[in-house]
Amino acid sequence: MPETKPPTAAVLVIGDEILSGRTKDKNIGFIADTLTDVGIDLEEVRIVADREDAIVEAVRALSAKYDVLLTTGGIGPTHDDITADCVAKAFGVPIGHHPEAVAILQANWKKRNIVPNEARLRMARIPEGAELIPNVVSAAPGFRIGNVYVMAGVPAIMQAMMDEVVKRLPVSQPLISETIEAGRGEGDIAVAAAKVQADNPAVRIGSYPYHDGNGFVTRLVLRSRDAAALAEARRAMSEALAGL
Repeated sequence: MPETKPPTAAVLVIGDEILSGRTKDKNIGFIADTLTDVGIDLEEVRIVADREDAIVEAVRALSAKYDVLLTTGGIGPTHDDITADCVAKAFGVPIGHHPEAVAILQANWKKRNIVPNEARLRMARIPEGAELIPNVVSAAPGFRIGNVYVMAGVPAIMQAMMDEVVKRLPVSQPLISETIEAGRGEGDIAVAAAKVQADNPAVRIGSYPYHDGNGFVTRLVLRSRDAAALAEARRAMSEALAGL
């Protein structure tokens, strides 16, 4: 029986504040961990400014190339929160106030004695045909249209949304991994690691050098969806390193 190719994903981070360095992204790692847990391969991350042309182009390109596109940022109440409009344009659909989103926000505002205004209602503007992604932190929903999942940029809110998004994603067999401390620099183990990689195509072998306080050494991380193949690659790698 042929092996089923795992689903692929991309992340699109939207925001001038990320590109300027004023805000440090805390979402990519969380999303990557979550996707790995459900067996989806994250293959690309792109960061774009709060510019309509850049967002529309990225949404079209990444949603066409990958099975899943997850976006973060740009769905708040201010003038530069243009992600929803850009996604609507990318899909060629109208955008307007979603009745369910309006009701969710109004109920939340009533409990908190917040007066609705046009700026706050921007958070209820959703592309036509999209389904809402619940937000248990601050109520304002994200949304899904096609294979694009649009989430907030604030980490706590994004993580709450991701808990909902993951229920809707295509899942595969998760990756499992093994870590080997080579105890040597990459130059010393490169030939041996390359041979083990060539002999074990079902396993991905990553080589990560770092300084342990005394000198540069290498951490090897072996990943696969096949437990038996992973065990064999680990055995071969350990044997190869022992022979150096």
